[in-house]
Amino acid sequence: PEVEASSYDALAIPGGFEPAGFYGDAYDERVQRLIQAFDAGEQPIASVCVAALALGKSGVLKGRHGTTYALNNGIRRNQLAEFGVHVQDRELVTDRNLITCDGPGSALQVAFLLLSRLTSEENAARVKHHMGFDKLLPSSPPDPACRE
Repeated sequence: PEVEASSYDALAIPGGFEPAGFYGDAYDERVQRLIQAFDAGEQPIASVCVAALALGKSGVLKGRHGTTYALNNGIRRNQLAEFGVHVQDRELVTDRNLITCDGPGSALQVAFLLLSRLTSEENAARVKHHMGFDKLLPSSPPDPACRE
């Protein structure tokens, strides 16, 4: 059965490894349609690391700003650019409802940004504090590439 994007508040896509079949799954037509449906509804879509490539493949990042994994001579960033994405050399990039990051090390930032969008900045700060992450992840200034 098809997943109805309107039944959910957001879509979070983790990255993965090519040998484990990540790209086969991320590029699957059903996943691509789901990404497009979330974007059409202007619902938040958070991607971690190479999951930005799934967004690129779906077309939702075309002409928009994003980032992805930077190591391995930038091969993943080059792939993202081939999808028409304005690739930024940043840890975290937002463009309206889309959130992309450069690797697993930025995943917590993505999670707290998504939480703030789904609830409030105050709630995200409270959760961050109670989990002890406020010491590790200080509040950062707004992303200059952000186009909300």
